[in-house]
Amino acid sequence: MYPLKFEPILKQTLWGGEKIVPFKHLESELTGVGESWEISDVDGDESVVANGVDKGLTLTEVVRRYREELVGEENYRRFGNKFPLLIKFIDAKQDLSIQVHPDDTLAKKRHNSFGKTEMWYVIDADKGAKLRSGFSEQISPKEYKERIHNNTITDVLQEYEIHPGDVFFLPAGRVHSIGAGAFIAEIQQTSNVTYRIYDFNRKDAQGKTRELHTELAKEAINYEVLDDYRTSYEPVENEPVELVACPYFTTSIYDMTEEITCDYSELDSFVIFICIEGSCKLIDDQKNEVSLQAGETVLIPATTQELTIEPVGTVKLLETYV
Repeated sequence: MYPLKFEPILKQTLWGGEKIVPFKHLESELTGVGESWEISDVDGDESVVANGVDKGLTLTEVVRRYREELVGEENYRRFGNKFPLLIKFIDAKQDLSIQVHPDDTLAKKRHNSFGKTEMWYVIDADKGAKLRSGFSEQISPKEYKERIHNNTITDVLQEYEIHPGDVFFLPAGRVHSIGAGAFIAEIQQTSNVTYRIYDFNRKDAQGKTRELHTELAKEAINYEVLDDYRTSYEPVENEPVELVACPYFTTSIYDMTEEITCDYSELDSFVIFICIEGSCKLIDDQKNEVSLQAGETVLIPATTQELTIEPVGTVKLLETYV
């Protein structure tokens, strides 16, 4: 097998901005692009291979064809023919709704789906841009419903002004929202189950408000309060720095000016690289080569034993695997 690149799935949204198309170096006239789904096995939104002999196949077809060779033995046992991660870029020109995602147990029971644990890496942020993550004070499920009703739910949510390089880990059950001016990379479980908690009473062109999932969310929410919901890390050049390690994904950042060789011989998983800045060349142990530039994502199959990353000048990459 060889490193796979995919055609991006661009999503125009009411709140989308104009950053994704130029960031990804695309020749597209689309405006208001809120999301680019980089690697997706969500039903109806399956990524299509853009390079090599498997060009034109969907990710679903590739997983079925290569199974353990692509995803790793343990991942294939655990997830079967469903690729377990969804990778996105998100550009919010306006505030997104406040939402929460169910965990595996609840999502399986209600929707026959995986739950949705995710993380955000801030690529860029307009001055004053904010994210909300978690509660700022203890509230009960009863008080939660009252605050939705009287429009005060935002008063008890933790809000952070964000800057490039900020990281947030969002386990299923944590209330969160992306604020206007945030441009982020999102790594998440393959799930499209979202409960909308609050939408600032916005109305669409027909004068209608969007549906809220107040009751469904009430059971899904984790009401614990933490001191700080940000993920702190010390940036280091030319070696991987782990950002998040959880049962669903492990993600590190590479900030590179020099060549690095990654040894994956003991890793029973695919690896995904998301290029945040600059460009590089990736060469695997089978002498397959692929170039990667800002805004591109590549899927390295589990059969890869070793991967050399050659930066062109400087490059910043997110590496994630299960």
